[in-house]
Amino acid sequence: MKITSSAFQEGANIPSKFTCDGSDTSPPLQIADVPSGAKSLALIVDDPDAPSGLFTHWTAWNISPQTSSVQEGSVPKGVHGTNDFGKSGYGGPCPPSGTHRYYFKIFALDRELDLPIGAKRGQLDAAMKGHVVAQGELMGRYSKQK
Repeated sequence: MKITSSAFQEGANIPSKFTCDGSDTSPPLQIADVPSGAKSLALIVDDPDAPSGLFTHWTAWNISPQTSSVQEGSVPKGVHGTNDFGKSGYGGPCPPSGTHRYYFKIFALDRELDLPIGAKRGQLDAAMKGHVVAQGELMGRYSKQK
């Protein structure tokens, strides 16, 4: 399973328009090679380099397994959780210092998840446990503009 973006390559810098230094717009994402038996997809974007530990920028689940892309500035059809900014939807990279890594992760699940709108990352991780049939990730880097 793969997740890619036409806005940046694996391991490359994320353009500032997709960050707090720009318009904080979500980048375009392409999803490929979803297993035929998948019942739903989950999307997680996080930063393992945050000073407080893993920081979650975006969560969504119960996305149709037929979804092959998420357009720039849009959200996938599904259920959206609360990110670590305390908001629903996408919150772009905004590191306090240094260069951070941002992981865009897609998970194929063998069922839909019974989670309420606004659920937190820990609830999503717990609900997905034992139900991931495939996954892919895209990593981009970002350093705050001076």
